Amino acid sequence: MSEVLMKEMEEVSLCHMKTTEEHSENGRSFLLVDEQENLQVHDEAQFLERLGCGDMQGVKVLSIFGNTGDGKSHTLNHILFGGDTVFYTSKSPSSCTVGVWAAFDPGLGLVALDTEGLLGAAANQNQRMRLLLKVLAVSDVVVYRTRAERLHNDMFQFLSSASGAYLKHFTPELRALSSRCGMDVPLSSLGPAVIVFQETTHTQLLGHERTDVPGYADTQLQRRFHDLGLGTEAFSSVQYVGTQTITPPTNYSLLLEAVRQQVRNTATRSPRQPAIVFSALQALSDRFCGEIFDDKIPLYSFFPDEYFTCSSVCLSCNIRCKNGMNHLRDRVPHLADGLCQYAHQYNNKVLICKRCYEGGREVIVIPKTSASTDNPWFGLAKYAWSGYVLECGSCGIIYRSRQYWLGNQDPESGVVRPEVKHVWDGSEAFLTDHQNAAQRMLDGMNFVIQSVSEYSTGPTKAVTSWLTDQVAPLYWRPNTDITMCHCCKKPFEEAERKHHCRSCGEGFCQACSTRKMPVPERGWGSTPVRVCDACHRQGGTDTTNQVSVVEPRGLMARRVTEVAQSTLDMVTTAVDYPLCFVKGVARPDYWVPDPQIVQCHRCSKAFTPSMSKHHCRACGQGVCSGCSSKSRPVPSRGWDHPVRVCDGCAIRKGSL
Repeated sequence: MSEVLMKEMEEVSLCHMKTTEEHSENGRSFLLVDEQENLQVHDEAQFLERLGCGDMQGVKVLSIFGNTGDGKSHTLNHILFGGDTVFYTSKSPSSCTVGVWAAFDPGLGLVALDTEGLLGAAANQNQRMRLLLKVLAVSDVVVYRTRAERLHNDMFQFLSSASGAYLKHFTPELRALSSRCGMDVPLSSLGPAVIVFQETTHTQLLGHERTDVPGYADTQLQRRFHDLGLGTEAFSSVQYVGTQTITPPTNYSLLLEAVRQQVRNTATRSPRQPAIVFSALQALSDRFCGEIFDDKIPLYSFFPDEYFTCSSVCLSCNIRCKNGMNHLRDRVPHLADGLCQYAHQYNNKVLICKRCYEGGREVIVIPKTSASTDNPWFGLAKYAWSGYVLECGSCGIIYRSRQYWLGNQDPESGVVRPEVKHVWDGSEAFLTDHQNAAQRMLDGMNFVIQSVSEYSTGPTKAVTSWLTDQVAPLYWRPNTDITMCHCCKKPFEEAERKHHCRSCGEGFCQACSTRKMPVPERGWGSTPVRVCDACHRQGGTDTTNQVSVVEPRGLMARRVTEVAQSTLDMVTTAVDYPLCFVKGVARPDYWVPDPQIVQCHRCSKAFTPSMSKHHCRACGQGVCSGCSSKSRPVPSRGWDHPVRVCDGCAIRKGSL
């Protein structure tokens, strides 16, 4: 059974691909937007080239809507292209139009958009409905085609929902596009003109009883909207055109005349440059995109707010963000109506200065180790004596946790007002501990140690190199002559350690001298010692009869030096382990733990044992020295004085 099903699915997929190819080859239309809401043209130049309207100064856009199988493509072919098959039509029971197809009518100066039918059996129906409203938003004339003998409520609800969604979500975006792009032709706040085209066979047309009164059918149509409690405020006009077809073919003359009148009418919509049409569609596609979850969509609604608003929900109270889609691109934070509920796992409670709140301002204060005016070392001393502080940017220090020996009150009982905030996915603002006294102490100690080390590195290195040369065997190359690795030719850095191969005596870096093997011919006995990779591959010479009985001159001194150096290295390693443990305990909550940092967060360079891992005090990510050379205060994390930040946070505008 499963094999038969798979075969049928493949046939349907191949049939759909074949239909799309036939559509492109047989007609002059092209796929503008696919069913996944993806634009199929890359830029304005390609859009104009595919339409063939590069020399047109102004065009209008006509789109057609309706239920699947009602003959939308056939209608466009007859009213705009004289019956030519510009838009593909088919006798197949499946939909022959998938996505949005476009063609240009030079006679009327119209860009025609053919859309996918409503009520079709298609996947991702929510995205396809949102795509229809994007097409409606860039249209000047909208034709709703129906073959129903009587006008269904679905049509009225569809047009009314489209009107409301257009006013609420699309008009502000189109206005912003107009001002942003400096368009000469402003985009009207009024939406397109709507023409309801009904074709019946047995039923009389709307307004048949008063055919002598102009506009009577339009009035009857508006009355139907009013009786259903529906509005069409976004549309500049709603017009009814009907035809009764007892014997084919269909008479499209009245519809063609209505379209021509709307094209000539410039009272609300003037012709626009074709590039403006593409820019508007591209802006709407970029803004209103992304997956729509079916469980969040209410039933019996054509264009719910969930199609056009942010899909994020508060992790604590499950309330949806009310801002538009992709608002984070414009640096607009999440926003939700209603109060949130406190959740211990998110710790979503903030403290607000009560005096500022009573004065009409909302100033959030955070517990900190020291005040911004305190010297770092003096602030640590005061923290040990008086505890953490709450500092308001307007009122100064408003609370110290251990200000008195006895009777210290909780800050929420007097100086601050607690408030529960919404928690959004990806936000860490409520999960961090801003009391960084331990890390400040470690930073201060590291600064002192590094300063002493930097000043003493040069003389220490020179003395060490001289002593090493004095006790080195005669066949070793002196340290003063080694400027680069003998194998990989990499120049040695100032603090980098040079290693000698016990076989050939040349100088190598750590990576090129990791092997060990016995070198008895040089007097090192049968114990494996460090050699370069090249000597290890050669395996040394046959030294069965060449083992040195007496150690070469100077080898004893070198052996003593290596034993002493190994002892010091073991002591250093034994000290490093507790230091790493202390660093892990002192690490602020928002810092990424050292074991999880395998590469620089900025340049993605892998960390080696010889590279130092640094933490950005703003974002807490692990970065290398080259990507964290800047310093800035980070008051939001409790660092009031300039501290290390990564290059990404260093260029951010405003306070960190």
